Amino acid sequence: MSDALQLILEDDDGTQLETSCTRFAVVWQGKEVWIQQDGRGQLLIGVDVEEDDAEYANLLLRPLATNLVSLQLEMEPADAGDDEEHVHGPDCGHHH
Repeated sequence: MSDALQLILEDDDGTQLETSCTRFAVVWQGKEVWIQQDGRGQLLIGVDVEEDDAEYANLLLRPLATNLVSLQLEMEPADAGDDEEHVHGPDCGHHH
């Protein structure tokens, strides 16, 4: 399964631009909302983490039967002090 997401970006006048990427962010209310696949056929939606945040939320969108999806909220500890134990890579899901 490819991690690439096909994007269609549309301007106010209806002009569309098609592109692909492995993850992207939308800036909403001053926060970066990151969207990527998680490698298991699910779409991961997570908000960037600030230094003083104790935890952060990820939304997992899972395809089910035709026209159905499952949405699950997962809370993860922010653990800003564990950088020495965790090696950041393209698949870690953390904001870099």
